[in-house]
Order: sequence, then structure tokens, then C-alpha cells
Amino acid sequence: MLIYGHRGAKGEAPENTLAGFMHAYRHGIRRFEMDIILSQDGVPVVIHDRSLLRTTGSDRAVSSVSALEMSTLDARQNTANWHHATGIPSLDDVVWACPDYQHLQLEVKSDERGRLNRLCNRLVEWIQRENLYDRITLTSSNTGFLRSARRLDRRVSLGYVAERRFPSPVRQARSLDCQYLCCNHRICSSGLVSDARNKGMSVSTWTVNRIHDMLMLEKMGVASVITDYPTSALIYFENRRRLGHQVESLRGPETDTDPDPSLRKSG
Repeated sequence: MLIYGHRGAKGEAPENTLAGFMHAYRHGIRRFEMDIILSQDGVPVVIHDRSLLRTTGSDRAVSSVSALEMSTLDARQNTANWHHATGIPSLDDVVWACPDYQHLQLEVKSDERGRLNRLCNRLVEWIQRENLYDRITLTSSNTGFLRSARRLDRRVSLGYVAERRFPSPVRQARSLDCQYLCCNHRICSSGLVSDARNKGMSVSTWTVNRIHDMLMLEKMGVASVITDYPTSALIYFENRRRLGHQVESLRGPETDTDPDPSLRKSG
């Protein structure tokens, strides 16, 4: 089971902040999900809402504020407690702070069409320039954005974000030529996961905060979970892996209990 930090580590540190990503990264997390919106000056910034109000208290739209100014705000409101102020980072800030990341799911929120087109161009150009095809997946519930990204580059990894069972998430993701189906874990079933896997898609589920739910999803064949508590989840699965290795070592190598054929008696 692969573990993705949700908005960095939303339950452990302020969401979608550099402090949150660095906290999880220092504790071994190398896969993250984050939300991307375009700033006023055309920079992809990491924030969930189109307004700054919920996390910073500033009653302004993200589209009206520069990336530099957002980095100076205090984004600790209505999120996990933290001991010092931490602003809204750009995507570049996060990548620079977590250079050994293995994979990022970048969820693009719905926005004005022109802004979405600009953001799509920026992200695809960045993936091409840095050859990040295996390390970045662009995800969205906005089908127009996903179609635009696919038109720009057939190699870019895409993921359809689904919250409801209908219309069929698998059919929708397949029609958009997505490699990932990113769905609310509450709509997951063995049939849905099997259908997606048979069509060549990796299933990633959000937001999964109980180990019991993670184990149930793992049994269904879900490849990865997005969680607010990634460091705790990582500890659990690493301990399970170590215990499994210890059990295997105690069993010792497999031996053939059948006697040597040359020792068998004939007749």
C-alpha cells in the first residue's frame, strides 16, 4: 500500500504549507497530494480554496494576489496547530524542499477557463522540460482541464477525481485517457477497483485516516491511499513489513521433504 500525504500532512501540520510538506518529508514520506491554483502573476501555488479566507483570514481571491505576497501570509487558521507562521508556497517551493519525492498528485481545482488553460500550459511545459512523466500526475474533476492536458501531451499522466458512483467513475476516467482513478474511498468497492485495474488504471483513494479502512481498501486492490496522517500510516505499514520479514526469516528456506529419488526402493 502506497501512502500519499494529503495536502502535505493535513492532520499533522498546516495544510498545503511548506512546513507541512517538510514535516512529512523529514519523516520519510515521499509521495504527496496537493492542490494547485494559479496566482495573480501566473505562478502555480499550493492551496485548496480559490479564496484565502479559510486558511489565512484574508478575504481575497487567490487570483488577485501574487505568489510572493501569499508566501508571506500566515496559513495556520482552521488547520492543524503549528508553532510558527507558515505561508502559502508555490509548487516550485515544495519541489525544491522535497527533492527526492517519488510521486506527486497535483489536483487542479476548477477555475475560469482562461486561467485553467494558462495553468495547464504551465504544468505540462514544466513536466516536459524536467522530464517528470514518471513523477507527476495531473488530477482534476474538471474534464475540460484533463482533455486540454491530454491534447498538449499524450505522455502526461492524468487522474480523474471522482466523488460519486454515478456517472460511472471508471467509464469517465477511461474516456479521458487517465492512468489514475482518484476517488473518494466511500464509493470504492471491489467491483469498481477491479474494473479500473482491468482497464489499466491505478486506483488512489482519499481521504483515508483509519488503518482499518486502509486495510479494507488494500484487500480490494487499491494501489494507494491519500491520508491526513501520512507519517503514522507509514510507521504502521513499515512495521508490518518488518514483522513479515522476521516471520519469513524464522521459517527458514523452503526445503524439499521428498527423499532423493535415488534412495527410493523399486518394486
